Amino acid sequence: MTTLETEGRATRRDLPAGFLKPRSRPAETTLLWVMKGAAWISILITIGIVIALLIPSIEFFVNVPLTDFLFGSRWAPRFANASFGVLPLVTATLWTTAIALLTAVPLGLGAAIYLSEYAPWRVRQVLKPVLEILAGIPTVVYGLFALTFIQATVLRGWLNLDTGAFSVLAAGLVMGVMIVPTIASVSEDALSAVPNSLRQGSAALGANRMQTTVRVVFPAALSGVVAAIILGVSRAVGETMIVAIAAGSQARIVTGPLEQGLTMTGFIANAALGDSRVGSLAYDTLFAVGLLLFVITLVINWISIMLVRKFREAY
Repeated sequence: MTTLETEGRATRRDLPAGFLKPRSRPAETTLLWVMKGAAWISILITIGIVIALLIPSIEFFVNVPLTDFLFGSRWAPRFANASFGVLPLVTATLWTTAIALLTAVPLGLGAAIYLSEYAPWRVRQVLKPVLEILAGIPTVVYGLFALTFIQATVLRGWLNLDTGAFSVLAAGLVMGVMIVPTIASVSEDALSAVPNSLRQGSAALGANRMQTTVRVVFPAALSGVVAAIILGVSRAVGETMIVAIAAGSQARIVTGPLEQGLTMTGFIANAALGDSRVGSLAYDTLFAVGLLLFVITLVINWISIMLVRKFREAY
């Protein structure tokens, strides 16, 4: 037996009894099971949502062909000659979402870059909480703001635009303001997570602050920025109260931002307050539109995961 083996046995012999055995820690074990339970509960809730949407939707598509639903251009589920073409709802949803993104992405990314790269510490400590206050305002307040101020005062009064009492433009603009904190906060966290060594290396090569931000920091945080934008898209697609109040209730194919239109979430909000008999075809339309909205959101999230994996940088 070698000297090292003898010393090793002696060392193990000198250790207290039970030292090498893993200790039982009930608190850690309990916490682990709680976290596992939370993960499984979220999965079960998602499965429950899918089942709750799928069963009435199947009953709906037994009576309405899927092609008529997806590609039909007339939405009139409550009339005698009912029609269930969902394209009018989809076009209104796309218009409001696109306008919201055109508003929120420049403002959100600009705020994130300023807070991360240029704002002094004291200014950052004030501006970031103030910016995030926008996320806590009830969406019904945003909807009333869009209807009474943006639509009536700004678009029709100040700009004298040819629009009616409602428009997807007013709803989209205010919806963009609503999702600015989401994009700004997530993007700012991604930009702040970029190592300072990259900034210092860029400065050592002679780049100024703006060049470092645009060519070094922003590309390094691109995966987080993309995730922030996709999160904003999901929030805009699923928004209800703003579009229900300010976008209008006429289900027609929207061809311009000054027109009014009924979005998918707006239809669900308005129809859910109606007198549709449970189990009727008009009642099942709620679940068919909800299932389509769920699928669209799922596809957006899947695209987000693919883009984040593509642009992710490891440091």
